[in-house]
Amino acid sequence: MKLSVFCGVSVDGFLARPDNSLDFLRAGEQEPHGFEEFYGSVDVVVIGRKTFEVVLTFGKWFYGRKPVVVLSRRPLDFSSVKDGVVEQMSGEPSEIITRLKARGLKHAYIDGGITIQRFLAAGLIDRLVITHVPVLIGAGIPLFGPVPRDISLRHVATRCYNSGLVQSEYELDAERGTQVRKTGKTSKAVEVRPL
Repeated sequence: MKLSVFCGVSVDGFLARPDNSLDFLRAGEQEPHGFEEFYGSVDVVVIGRKTFEVVLTFGKWFYGRKPVVVLSRRPLDFSSVKDGVVEQMSGEPSEIITRLKARGLKHAYIDGGITIQRFLAAGLIDRLVITHVPVLIGAGIPLFGPVPRDISLRHVATRCYNSGLVQSEYELDAERGTQVRKTGKTSKAVEVRPL
């Protein structure tokens, strides 16, 4: 099963403000930057309880009919979700993925700060697409947290948009990290031009 992250962050690395507000992410949101295509490629969304609570404030269910798994140990109320397919799970990231694989699901969208951090620390994320919004907010909910070891990334592409968004895509590649440490070689710089 493939697990992907596709998210927007401030240049200083925050997914949301301390109060969970996402207002700063609106810069450039009218400019297509691949989210629709990405979202069409996934067959399940995995989010944490806090992300679920933030999504409920949007006024309409953001995920349409795509199955959504909300991770929480506490009971959740899904009564306000209209026309959505949503369920609750708890457990370690590997257990969650085992359950989803057993259903025949192939590609999961992992979203929400703590959820992304837990799945990264467990070594389960295959792809990261991070879009930097041209703003510094100084404090908030970070995309990354402590990790139990170095997590090596293979750069796939970096794209610039007229609105100032800069999007970088990475694949997780444990073998490459070992080779770089042994040889001391790193990848060549990539020229980035606005689209």
